[in-house]
Amino acid sequence: MSETVHNRLAVLRAERGISRRQLADALGVHYQTIGYLERGEFRPSLHLALRIAAYFEVPVEVVFSIEPFPRIGDAATGARRPA
Repeated sequence: MSETVHNRLAVLRAERGISRRQLADALGVHYQTIGYLERGEFRPSLHLALRIAAYFEVPVEVVFSIEPFPRIGDAATGARRPA
């Protein structure tokens, strides 16, 4: 069974002006791991997911989800933009 784990890592990093390397160094992982996570090519362990959430000081559900996150601007209306 292959479930996709969606994440907001790139958004959180951009909001805070943090590079992949800075985040990786803070978490003690290789910087490429952050890229793999952001692209959905790697699913984090529970331990790593919790460390990432703690780093950003948000609940883990803000960073990771098994459902796609709403696109920016869609959260207020609940509507989806045309593709």
